[in-house]
Amino acid sequence: MLETLYKHLSRRAAAYLWLLVAILAFARYFTITVNVSNSLPGTVFLVQKGAKPQKGGLAAFRYAGGGPYHQGVLFLKRIAGASGDIVAVRDHGDGYRDYLVNGQYVGRGKPKSKDGIPLEPGPTGVIPLGRYYMAAPNPDSLDSRYALVGWVGDDRIVGRAYKVF
Repeated sequence: MLETLYKHLSRRAAAYLWLLVAILAFARYFTITVNVSNSLPGTVFLVQKGAKPQKGGLAAFRYAGGGPYHQGVLFLKRIAGASGDIVAVRDHGDGYRDYLVNGQYVGRGKPKSKDGIPLEPGPTGVIPLGRYYMAAPNPDSLDSRYALVGWVGDDRIVGRAYKVF
């Protein structure tokens, strides 16, 4: 058994070495992540590490921590606003608020999570330099509508994300 394995590996050593190099090169510039929530349509996403995301595009970022998720968890959201854009809120009463970026509706904030945990509203006003307003279409998405996420800084952006399926 071991002799057969040795013969196999010795005959194909160059191919296995090239495969290892290819895997390491891929991992340096890309990562694959799985969306385990309903916040975005899609399940598997390719993240191009270090690629600066564009407004309207998908981005991966590290969560600052707090609430239901640990610090460093990878989040995928759409960039709804960037530095210089204006985030406004319309209060609907009972803790519900509509968030707008440059007058465009981006989502409704709720007073409590679906588990009944109180949610503090996210920041409003002019988005500071090097910050983004992250959003997702799902009403239960944890995004910039809430203080737990707030504006996301460049230092937390991992890269541009692409839906695979």
